[in-house]
Amino acid sequence: MSNFNKPKTIVANWKMNPVSFGEAESLIKTIKNGIQESDKTKIIICPPVVYLSKIKANSSFDLGIQNIFWEDEGAYTGEISAVIAKNLKIKYTIIGHSERRKYLNETDEMVNLKIQSALKNNISPILCIGETLKEKQEDQAIEVIVIQVEKALNNITKSQIINSEFQIAYEPIWAIGTGETPSINEIMSACLLIRKIVSNLYDRETAEKISILYGGSVNSKNAFDFVDKTGMDGLLIGGASLNGSEFARIVELFG
Repeated sequence: MSNFNKPKTIVANWKMNPVSFGEAESLIKTIKNGIQESDKTKIIICPPVVYLSKIKANSSFDLGIQNIFWEDEGAYTGEISAVIAKNLKIKYTIIGHSERRKYLNETDEMVNLKIQSALKNNISPILCIGETLKEKQEDQAIEVIVIQVEKALNNITKSQIINSEFQIAYEPIWAIGTGETPSINEIMSACLLIRKIVSNLYDRETAEKISILYGGSVNSKNAFDFVDKTGMDGLLIGGASLNGSEFARIVELFG
């Protein structure tokens, strides 16, 4: 059901790992050595920002960061702006990951401001959305996804989306790092729902332009089906991206 003419996007979110420059260098070299270059896949590595120079020196992969702040500069200790990211030649940023929503109280309004800043600075957002286990059990998943997408795209124009590599990653929170995953039908339904929401906000062209990724306990055994059987355009991978050989195996599944 996927669009086979479109390269599959595989994003590695290293989160707060690894813990040394040596390990980061070893990891990226393992990934690089395990992957044959192909126009069938687009690989984006999102390491901790302190390792960006190490990744650049050891590979030609596209780079992303795991978060940005919405102001261009100022007294915002510990934050990194889209302007700084742009000057570092960063092409992508993850925005609204569930861990930031949970641990740092990041709201939909904050997510929207970050998306606006990213687009203003020609950085493509990877917007993360998804429901908790409680929301799933209470049949609120659809409502949660609708609200998160609509609020994230508030004041974002069609042209901004069309002219960027805008991506939405569906990551059911209950599946992140747990080994539990939704069924193929559930992932397919989420993909169709997201496209419907975007189509309702803009039009069908915009909905088809956005790439939709799946994330949550992805490994080399389930990765291909999560894309091939659901209409997803790629994957956002956490834990498995810290195992260079495993991440390479996942990428190689798509040619």
